[in-house]
Amino acid sequence: MKISKVEPIHLRVKALNEPCEWGEDAFILRIYTDTGLVGVGESDSAPAVLKAMFLQADTHSSCLGLSKILIGQDPRYIKKIMEDLLEGSAYYGISGAAICALSAINIALYDLLGKIYGVNVSVILGAKRRDYLKAYATFIPSKDLKENEKKAKELKASGFKLIKFGGASFGSDSKSDKEIIKSIRNAVLDDVKLSIDLVSLWRNYSYAKQRYEEIKEFNIEWIEEPVAATNTQDYARLSDNLDCKITGGESFYTEDEFLNFIKKSKVSIVQPDITRCGGFSSILAIEQMALKYGCDLVPHGFSTRILLAATACFLASSKNYDLIEYSQSTSPLFTDLVSNPMQYSDGYLKLNDGLGIGVELNEEVIKKYRI
Repeated sequence: MKISKVEPIHLRVKALNEPCEWGEDAFILRIYTDTGLVGVGESDSAPAVLKAMFLQADTHSSCLGLSKILIGQDPRYIKKIMEDLLEGSAYYGISGAAICALSAINIALYDLLGKIYGVNVSVILGAKRRDYLKAYATFIPSKDLKENEKKAKELKASGFKLIKFGGASFGSDSKSDKEIIKSIRNAVLDDVKLSIDLVSLWRNYSYAKQRYEEIKEFNIEWIEEPVAATNTQDYARLSDNLDCKITGGESFYTEDEFLNFIKKSKVSIVQPDITRCGGFSSILAIEQMALKYGCDLVPHGFSTRILLAATACFLASSKNYDLIEYSQSTSPLFTDLVSNPMQYSDGYLKLNDGLGIGVELNEEVIKKYRI
């Protein structure tokens, strides 16, 4: 069995001269074999940059086009392939976009492996321990407080016990932020836990502590990425001095970066994104780090349902972690790209037993939004 074709795909809802909000562009990958089986992967990064890595002409043995490294390989030899990719892409850099591209490959290879052996990827990872995952909802808040209240009440009514919001301009204006948090808390009362995502906008420890004191009364469950990801000292001081959980990690790529962050930041929750951190192979290693240093692991996930399905496979196999981020994006790349989505009900996602990561793609959506 050999890899016969590699298809990097750039999807985009908006025109190229218009900015995208989260979930409105995507990079997906299909790896074909000479037996007719196809593996599907994704990376939540800059789609045009990732696509170029697959299509570029070779420079030398440490700067090859990723497709060339893959074609002709036996897809079952995932460890060998990942080693070959790291060697052949060394001049791309050991972190950032390069690891994102390799993440998409790793997910697609595991998807293929599940299809080859006739099982869900969770089985390949060691066990399918559960049929349902606890889900929390994530959305981007509006400047219209009534709109946020309506959204929060709908999420509460549908069974979510934890809601997280952030993005756009949230985090940059203390008065506006407090009004948004207050309106959402009043909408759901104390029946739902609230978390906020600051996208590093709280700058440093002293500023973040001041901002937290302004919203402390609203009983925040966790604060995600309050300061820049590399400011581990500020993370540690916030973890020591705030009476809510501090979380982060989606901005890291390599296993070494995660180990350094987990050891030094004292975060309550680490949040690797499986489409950025190296795929299944690496998130398993990050899970062991989290267990060793006593923090929870809640994967980041705000893109298509390919990412959602891959994350679900990992969590289904995990003995210790079972909370999944469930995007509330209305982008067609989230709502329609996967034609057999996992079903949500009353705070839980029902896991898909399909082969591989269990997704079937909607070709019409790909055709419509393909660049």
